[in-house]
Amino acid sequence: MSSKFKKHHHSVSKDRKTYPETAVRAKKHLGQHFLQDEMVAKDIGDTLTLNGYKNVIEIGPGMGVLTKYILQKDVDLIAMDLDVESIEYLTTSFALEYPELRKGKMKFKVIEGDFLKYDLKTLFGEEPYAITGNFPYNISSQILFKTIENRDQIPEFTGMFQKEVAQRICEKHGSKAYGILSVLTQAFYDAEYLFTVPPDVFNPPPKVDSGVLRLIRKTNYALSCNEKLLFTVVKTAFGQRRKTLRNSLKTFQLSDEIRKMDLLSKRPEQLSVTQFIELTSIIEKLKG
Repeated sequence: MSSKFKKHHHSVSKDRKTYPETAVRAKKHLGQHFLQDEMVAKDIGDTLTLNGYKNVIEIGPGMGVLTKYILQKDVDLIAMDLDVESIEYLTTSFALEYPELRKGKMKFKVIEGDFLKYDLKTLFGEEPYAITGNFPYNISSQILFKTIENRDQIPEFTGMFQKEVAQRICEKHGSKAYGILSVLTQAFYDAEYLFTVPPDVFNPPPKVDSGVLRLIRKTNYALSCNEKLLFTVVKTAFGQRRKTLRNSLKTFQLSDEIRKMDLLSKRPEQLSVTQFIELTSIIEKLKG
């Protein structure tokens, strides 16, 4: 955990400013839980390093509690939401708080759209951009996978997940929590779990704790193996995680020589990301 974020967030204190609960109604089908705590919102905004770029996409801005802290930075911000009510609020009541927005001095745009289906090239062209947000838990893993697909333009990704998922993404090998999300994310990004957020700072409160993480793309994120094959190997291995790789990877029809490798006597959670890449390279050569 980053020393900057070594803190414990408790319930909303009475002297903290919170957004009006009725401004936008949280919708269950969209997985909305609106963050009410200003201090937590500021901490999430501070997770962005914006090292050498200033384009940012915020997913699911809701009532803008995080948005306003992002706007305090030198950014070109696009806030994307599916909720028409949230979009209307952000373009009217929220915007009134910022004279700079009305004067056109801040680069901020609110768009209606589904991030998972959106053509991201239409937003910032070929320029790099960061992604952040308090992500809907029901699609958070899909948001992460789309980020990985577009990693050439996304050097940084921060935001809030269900705590268990955030920890899994950042987990190192040797742990039971280490899995598909861990390997496929850490093949391209350095992952850091930053802090935990309790349910009572949301409206409505979720049934679980939340966790905030940061991903910084590796300096050299080109793989020394076939990417699609790596994804297949990892998903196949963890699909039968109680078995050794020698047994779980039988469908790859490995040669006897490869099957004798010590690496294949291990279970998937025992392999580091580097070892998974090495194993994929071996299988790739075998396939010719």
